[in-house]
Amino acid sequence: MISVCNLRILILDDEQLVRDELSEFLVDPNFKIFKAGTPSEAFQIMDHNEVHIAIVDVNLPEMSGLDVLDRIKKEYSEIEVIMISGYSEMDSVIHSMRLGASDFFTKPFRLSDVENAIERTKKFVNLKKSLQEVKRNYSIISKEFYKAMGYEIVGESRHMKNLINLIGKVAKTENTSVLITGESGTGKELVARAIHYLSNRKENCFYAVNCSAIPETLFESEFFGHTKGAFTGASDTKTGWFEAANKGTLFLDEIGDMQLNLQTKFLRVLEERKIRKVGSNIEIPFDTRIIAATNQNLEELNTEKGFRLDLYHRISSFVIHLEPLRNRKEDIPLLLDYFVKYFNRVMGKTINEIDEAVIRKLLDYEFPGNVRELKNMVERAVIICESNKLCLSNFQLTNTKESGTAYHFPEEEILDLELVEKNCILKALEKANNNKSKAADMLNITWQSLDRRIKKYKI
Repeated sequence: MISVCNLRILILDDEQLVRDELSEFLVDPNFKIFKAGTPSEAFQIMDHNEVHIAIVDVNLPEMSGLDVLDRIKKEYSEIEVIMISGYSEMDSVIHSMRLGASDFFTKPFRLSDVENAIERTKKFVNLKKSLQEVKRNYSIISKEFYKAMGYEIVGESRHMKNLINLIGKVAKTENTSVLITGESGTGKELVARAIHYLSNRKENCFYAVNCSAIPETLFESEFFGHTKGAFTGASDTKTGWFEAANKGTLFLDEIGDMQLNLQTKFLRVLEERKIRKVGSNIEIPFDTRIIAATNQNLEELNTEKGFRLDLYHRISSFVIHLEPLRNRKEDIPLLLDYFVKYFNRVMGKTINEIDEAVIRKLLDYEFPGNVRELKNMVERAVIICESNKLCLSNFQLTNTKESGTAYHFPEEEILDLELVEKNCILKALEKANNNKSKAADMLNITWQSLDRRIKKYKI
């Protein structure tokens, strides 16, 4: 973001007096001023220098100020333009605003008018720079993550852009513990992997552990390891998860399910940054980044004596919350398109069109299973689809609520795909009074495709 101490301003006016008056007023260690009397001189300055704001007179030699503005917006889009106009040139002012000028002041001008125009434009420049930085981070992170993992973090909502920005920032830190919160299916492990693969630890191990699946009797052995003969059945020395993830990242999924007495042991290890294998007196230091995830409110758990407050503070140096899909529905069409293309590649399909009715229905759905549920829906629909167009019938939607904004899939579904398809065709033919053309329209398939299916199922 541009601070006041490095704002670079170009003054383009053919009147020497105006250039000098403006530059004298703007003489300040916070600004760097460039002056030009002609457009050609101004463009040469912009070619060789970073400029944030250009102050351009409407009446110029060589070409009009409006033409200069138009060229700046086409060739130097990062530069904001303030136009100088006479009182009789208000039509030019209106035209300049349509061309993209951020502000204007009139001759004869008061220096306070210039100051206010620059202040307003400076805020706009800073906002634009921030948005460009977010977009740049989003692009870089998406590409790097795709190279490492083979898939992307998808979304254009404000939440997703902010999420990408946070991932990029915390990935640059070496040891900051991260807590990722959010409902099941929102992609907490995906975010954890993104942080790891965008960090300097990416060449080392990313180790994922589900805390709800660790029996109390195996806790120390699994996390810290054990020596040969440490207990009955310990036939070999075992490397624990902390040691295995040394120099890398240890991801603790569903940490809120960790039993209270085990939390004490875990906290001690995090504070000392040393482990001791079961059956050994030797302390082993480790350098492991901890990323934890939970679908529970750990602060509420603490109130109920379910999660230690000191452990919560230890693992939550940097908290990232993932919004459920129902709160960022603008991402649904993007995710739908991404998953269709993904399963096209996996299954060798050629689906290149999605019926708008599918998008409308999915936008009305609440997605209790979040992104994971959408992915499973699309996978099933792509399996069923036999044309190059994904239709509503491929999703087997039932029980749509007329008064509500959501529909749901039946919990007990027929999993025989041929039987499901045959039943749909029979139902469509019945509603269409055996008119194949109308039935095909209901099923969102061609008449020829319906005829092939009728023959296939001997209807």
